[in-house]
Parts: sequence; C-alpha cells; structure tokens
Amino acid sequence: MITIRTLENIGADIIDLLAVSGYTSTAKYRVQKNEAHERTMITMELVALDPPYVKTWPVLDDDVERYRRVVQQALSLGAYADDRLVGVAIAERQDWNRTLWVWEFHIAETQKMMGLGRRLMDALADRATEAGLRVMVCETQSTNVPAIEFYRKVGFEVGSIDLSYYSNDDAPDGEVAIFMKRKLGS
Repeated sequence: MITIRTLENIGADIIDLLAVSGYTSTAKYRVQKNEAHERTMITMELVALDPPYVKTWPVLDDDVERYRRVVQQALSLGAYADDRLVGVAIAERQDWNRTLWVWEFHIAETQKMMGLGRRLMDALADRATEAGLRVMVCETQSTNVPAIEFYRKVGFEVGSIDLSYYSNDDAPDGEVAIFMKRKLGS
C-alpha cells in the first residue's frame, strides 16, 4: 500500500530519487516566434526525433540546500511504499501571487504508469488549495514531451514559454522552457 505524506526533511532517500533525474523523448516541440508590429505569435509544433533525445542532470548541492529550506513550508510531499520513498513532489509557496512552484516531481521507475503520479499531483493540489493558493506552476523543457503529456493529463496547460531561459540560442531547435500551470479552486 502506498501512502502520501508531508516531507519533513531532505534525506538520502530523496537525494537518491533525484539522482536518477532525466528523461528520454522520441519527440520534441519545435518552438517558433513570428514577431511583427501588429501581431506576435509563438507556436509549438510536435516533431519526431530519431534517435530519441536523452537528458540527465546532476543533483547539485545548492539545490539540496534550497530544498531543505523549501520543505519547511510543509507543502512538499513524498509517496511511500511501506517506508520506501517511491515518489516526491518538492514545492514552494510564492505568497506574492499565491502560486505553488513545483520544483521537483519524480516517480520511481517501478511505480510509473500505475496512477501514482496522478495521486501525488492531486494530493499536492489539495494541499495548495487548503493553503489558499490559486495555481500550481512547473517548468519543463520542449524536449520533455513525456512530462508535458503527463502534466496535461493531470490538469495543467501551457501557461507561458520562455525562448531564452536556458541560453540565448534556445529557439527554435534547442531546449525551450515551457511553464505549465494548473488552476486551483473555483
């Protein structure tokens, strides 16, 4: 049986789950901007990739220290099979605009495609609503189509696109930052 509960600290189990951060995608969104005086349009076009795109990233000490502070807000959650961590959502409250930023969201490979991601995200949404927040926000990459598809399935939509979040050469064929948002409450 899997239980979801508040994270109380960032321990070795969480760092181990974050250490396998990454994804493989057989497609990406090509993001283009057409700008003129009377109209600016940004479009996302799904294109196949051959070979697939593989991305991994390390867990940085600075991130771990920031997450240790973030979990003190009591909005981050862990999913546990008995006492083994199998999912994590590290989220930070932003009071100035009543948002919950989801900085990390990971499900163990052994638990993927079993509904745990939806359960964890819905529990996070419930926690955010109870805290009086109006929207959840996460950032992903145009190359991370599996994440974009998951976020859409659990109620997120594309809220904004940043064409130079990672570098000055992100669009149209590099990684472009996609900010997904899920509105909460009525």
